[in-house]
Amino acid sequence: MYQVNENGFYGEFGGAYIPEILHSNFENLTSRYLEIMEDPSFQAEVDALLHDYVGRPSPLYLAKRLSEKYNCKVYLKREDLNHTGAHKINNTIGQILMAKRLGKTRIIAETGAGQHGVATATVCALMNMECIIYMGKTDMERQHLNVQKMEMLGARVCPVTSGNMTLKDATNEAFRDWCCHPADTYYIVGSTVGPHPYPDIVARFQSVISKEMKTQLLNHEGRNYPDYIIACIGGGSNAAGAFYHFLDEKRTTLVAVEAAGKGTDTAQTAASILLGKLGVLHGSKTLIMQTEDGQVIEPYSISAGLDYPGVGPIHANLSSVDRERVLSATDDEALKAAFELTSLEGIIPALESAHALAALPKIAFKPSDVVVINLSGRGDKDMDTYVKYFKTV
Repeated sequence: MYQVNENGFYGEFGGAYIPEILHSNFENLTSRYLEIMEDPSFQAEVDALLHDYVGRPSPLYLAKRLSEKYNCKVYLKREDLNHTGAHKINNTIGQILMAKRLGKTRIIAETGAGQHGVATATVCALMNMECIIYMGKTDMERQHLNVQKMEMLGARVCPVTSGNMTLKDATNEAFRDWCCHPADTYYIVGSTVGPHPYPDIVARFQSVISKEMKTQLLNHEGRNYPDYIIACIGGGSNAAGAFYHFLDEKRTTLVAVEAAGKGTDTAQTAASILLGKLGVLHGSKTLIMQTEDGQVIEPYSISAGLDYPGVGPIHANLSSVDRERVLSATDDEALKAAFELTSLEGIIPALESAHALAALPKIAFKPSDVVVINLSGRGDKDMDTYVKYFKTV
């Protein structure tokens, strides 16, 4: 009941608000994506790469010291152990193979924290396809290691200097590029955002996370569902993947953690579900941080991957029908959570994932509760930020 309908909507959210020049591309994609994804030969190709190239299944790890601290069973779904260091590779593997079946030869993508850019550049190198990545200049400076990785992988990284020079602006430029090159270009969208069918495509490719989780929980706990799943949320791809196979499992509470930045009561925040209003952004009707006259408010988060003024329509709908509980974590709370995980479990998380970890002290768990946190990425890319913080405490 929570999935997209035939018109591309999740409840009142979604749709495809696109320029005329891209209409045929979207008609082709919309009419063919399910047929491609359900083709047994396509599924076999995706599964083989996920297993042999990405390293799936990712482990479900019982974090014993974290569990002791919060008086419940805390499991970490270790997406940080995937090739390229995050969940993003699950989606780019699927979409690059889809692009090939659609006859496209040129790949474009947007990136914020750089993980989607690295994952896209990686699969383009693997498949010998031209790769152009759009990235805000601000994000390029704070994620320079990922920029270097993309360039080493053969991608052309284009700095975006409009707006806040972050993820929203990179997405704008990617859509402009696509409008100029509709015939040969495929846009690998990195999150559950954008016009239909992209939110559904990304959610389906990321659903491998929750599919594995069910089997792993059965082995660990003797039941195939947890009491809570917690995931950070910007556009919403890792959360969609972690929640996907539990959407109709009412015994599982789904918790999405937004980036509060300096606080949801300040102008420096990226909590678009908590603060957003209905509008259209990047081809989709969803919840957007905007002024009274509909101008998009520039978001802020210490985490480049969560620094987006909207949210995917799947999450706008889940929150509106109370299927998804939405919390927020400030920069300081996320940093504290990152150092806590590092000191207790010897795992350095991505700043994005640290926002999910920051939810632990905000929820009153029972000792019998089984809690899964989707550890969406590792912290290599954020070491400059962590070192600066470490020196101040």
